[in-house]
Amino acid sequence: MKKIVSIVLLSCVFLTAAGQQTETEKKVQTAMASATRSAADVARDRNRKPVETLAFFQFRDDMRVLELIPGGGWYTRLLASTLQENGELYVSIGTDTVASRLLTQDEFSHVKVLDIDAEIVPGGEFGTNGIEPFSFAVNDLDLVVTFRNMHNFTPAGRAAINAASFEALKSGGLYGVIDHTRRHMEPLTKEVWRRADPVEIIKEVTDAGFLLDAYSDLHYRPDDELRYEVGRRAVSGNSDRFTLLFRKP
Repeated sequence: MKKIVSIVLLSCVFLTAAGQQTETEKKVQTAMASATRSAADVARDRNRKPVETLAFFQFRDDMRVLELIPGGGWYTRLLASTLQENGELYVSIGTDTVASRLLTQDEFSHVKVLDIDAEIVPGGEFGTNGIEPFSFAVNDLDLVVTFRNMHNFTPAGRAAINAASFEALKSGGLYGVIDHTRRHMEPLTKEVWRRADPVEIIKEVTDAGFLLDAYSDLHYRPDDELRYEVGRRAVSGNSDRFTLLFRKP
């Protein structure tokens, strides 16, 4: 573990030397260097580029942030540590794992779980999920983020999530979305169902009232042929991912 922390700290030195970091970026780097992070989590840092990704999402340490579908909490750890002093972090949808394994720890007890008044309903094509319209029952959030999750939902399910996110954000609030790329207009198949069409995602999110604010090539991978399941050995950890930022007018 000491060796892993040393590697992370060394990367901090290089990043600082390359350009002046903001206070928020420094806090994210400190969170990345935490000895409580697993070796598996640290191994993903280079691929996921959390400092650069969160900077693109205009993330600040004094924001009120909602993370959707947090999974095992890879990003939750970094967000929670960075926001602990000056901001607020909420998590919602599919929070069972992060709530039982991470939020029971004292250092993450400030993270709030938002239970929604709708069930996730399995049964969509290739294992995707539906969800009825709902509300997060919070207002004036600064930022909503979701990482590699939109593909898990049907178009109707995504529409419900987008609408609830729009409602929860303040005017000028931001919505950051990352997912594995599928070719535009390519039908869902068993091989590509865990990918999403970025054009379709942009249309769905803007249909909910958002404006497309920016996009980034941070997670562009030219050697991902976009043809194979993202869990395949040749693709895993090297999938092409679109990175989009939307703004509520």
